[in-house]
Amino acid sequence: MEVQVAPLRAWDDFFPGSDRFARPDFKDISKWNNRVVSNLLYYQTNYLMVAATVVSIVGFLSPLNMLIGGTVVVLVFMGFVWVSHNKDILRKLKKQYPSTFVVAIMLSSYFLISYLGDVMVFMFGITLPLLLMFVHASLRLRNIKNKLENKMEGIGLKKTPMGIILDALEQQEESINKLADYITKVKE
Repeated sequence: MEVQVAPLRAWDDFFPGSDRFARPDFKDISKWNNRVVSNLLYYQTNYLMVAATVVSIVGFLSPLNMLIGGTVVVLVFMGFVWVSHNKDILRKLKKQYPSTFVVAIMLSSYFLISYLGDVMVFMFGITLPLLLMFVHASLRLRNIKNKLENKMEGIGLKKTPMGIILDALEQQEESINKLADYITKVKE
């Protein structure tokens, strides 16, 4: 299936008034995770634009360190994904605690970058965009269009770059299982 770039959402949809934002339910991690995954899929092009702006600013100020930092993070991410696909213990850990997996990638990257050079480039150029995305995805309430788009991605009717990343982190399977359970209940 061909990878499609998600459309850029309107600014007033991406960042509307405070009525479309709410604190997530920290007691229900599954629901919070579902909100984050849904928003990451729906607003992925907006997040890419925000990240590109921050990376461009930091990259302009320190291009070599930004290149080194980005390379280290990508290599560490690919290494963790490869290891987690080949080791059952890590695969189970990644599925049960996806945020722990991401934190492990970021901490490993941080220590490698601190060994190689400029930590501030890592903090502002790589971690800040990820933090902004996570905070927005955690606080932004979903709407009907958001849920519909995510179902299409979840059942495989379309494939986007964020969907590929979430598949690597094994965050998409849960939505498919929920949809299959729902369809089974409807048939009964």
